[in-house]
Amino acid sequence: MAKSRNNRRGRDADAAVAQSVDGGLARLVPDRDRPRAWTLLIDGAPQSHVDLDDPAHLSFEYQRRLGHVIDLVAPPGRPLKVVHLGGGAFTLARYVAATRPRSTQQVVERDAALVELVRRELPLDPGARIRVRSADAREGLAKVPDGWADLVLADVFSGARTPAHLTSTEFLDAVRRALKPGGVYAANIADGPPLTHLRGQIATAAARFPDLALVADPTVLRGRRFGNAVLVASDLPLPTAELTRRAASDPHPGRVEHGRALTDFTGGAVAVVDASAVASPAPPPSVFH
Repeated sequence: MAKSRNNRRGRDADAAVAQSVDGGLARLVPDRDRPRAWTLLIDGAPQSHVDLDDPAHLSFEYQRRLGHVIDLVAPPGRPLKVVHLGGGAFTLARYVAATRPRSTQQVVERDAALVELVRRELPLDPGARIRVRSADAREGLAKVPDGWADLVLADVFSGARTPAHLTSTEFLDAVRRALKPGGVYAANIADGPPLTHLRGQIATAAARFPDLALVADPTVLRGRRFGNAVLVASDLPLPTAELTRRAASDPHPGRVEHGRALTDFTGGAVAVVDASAVASPAPPPSVFH
């Protein structure tokens, strides 16, 4: 059950909001350091952080890295056409709207109850051109016109795992169809030792895109802990030098792998197809404690 709207932040600064959604128990927890900022958790797993006063603020490491991709995909301020697969609290859609006004965005989020909760408690700017569709990510992607998107961002988790049908070459065929020539695909991938899933996802992307880059915490890349990696792919050369500089200067510095180093990291993994696809591994309980 959702808490009373009278308990929302701004009326009671200490109140969290909890509601059952399709994916489990969603909680919006106030940020003690930012007056109108919230963290979205589902079944205890952090999903998104939103600052309504400063939507260009990205708190989570992986979202900062996706933010760098958004910044570098086109000259500063140029409007983009963006497809977001996975909505969460619409953090990255808000970021695009704040940093690239007049952008046109489509958000595909399967969990309709979560969409309703976020829309109610953390309203989108009414002037932002953001359309939210409650649908499976692959079904929603199929409705995007051919060659429409400058950027497709994938951040889809069900029970802290990426569904199997969003890990295959067939899925990336659908992504490529929706992208403009030279458009960019970026995905948030979660994995831990021995990084079998991550290596397979790199191989899968390499089967469909000529240029790839991977951004992650060095300890994740060394297989020392479970964490997030951002995979970036395009038909055209990626701005890896600037991406490397930005990732290295983050509060939690990331490392960028590209070219031969990324091929070596993949270690002979083969591309994933629908027939053999499996969901990403579940994170260990210690990740969220």
